Amino acid sequence: MLNFKGMRFPIDVILVCIRWYAAYPLSYRHLEEMMEERGVSVDHSSINRWAIRFLPLIEKMARKHKRPVETYIKVKGVWKYLYRAVDKQGKTVDFLLTSKRDMPAAKRFFDKAMGANGDPERVAMDKSGANKAAFDAINAGRSLPTLVRQVKYLNNIIEQDHRAIKRVNRPMLNFKSFRSAGSVLAGIELIHMIRKGQFAIKGAEAMSFADQFSALAGMIRPV
Repeated sequence: MLNFKGMRFPIDVILVCIRWYAAYPLSYRHLEEMMEERGVSVDHSSINRWAIRFLPLIEKMARKHKRPVETYIKVKGVWKYLYRAVDKQGKTVDFLLTSKRDMPAAKRFFDKAMGANGDPERVAMDKSGANKAAFDAINAGRSLPTLVRQVKYLNNIIEQDHRAIKRVNRPMLNFKSFRSAGSVLAGIELIHMIRKGQFAIKGAEAMSFADQFSALAGMIRPV
């Protein structure tokens, strides 16, 4: 359960602000105005701090309930790389924000994804030489290598999935730090996975996205 001790605002206000920020194309100032209309006076900078503090923690907790199963992000005016993988049904496998798009970064992502989800029989990827080199390095130490297919049309599922992340990320314009980018992107990916029904929560079928978000945060227990 998250520790909200010492927070000046009620837990449900904090959760709704960070969930809306991760779920919809809104800025912190948009949320400040929306909360003001609802009788809650909260500064946009406070919502920013909540997002950076709590979203990665909720996403980390949510991984315990996740059913087994790339794009560029601008940080301080510099493009960073968000590695993403989905399975053939379009379910999110894993993601990782990195400073560079090179072989070590790609290998770090593949190791992270397979460490949490197991080794795949085959993977489809774009024509990136760094991605192929990373998987070649992984396969070199295996008796049963993963089949790697670098055919452009096979990568359409992940390209389509990127759009949902970009739609929410676009109004944010530019993250001020690598940490804030990683924190908020964890929340965006979490909301995206909730919408795709990727969490094995008891009673999830009868729960709204908001209730599932709160349940994963540990604030309420699902029925």
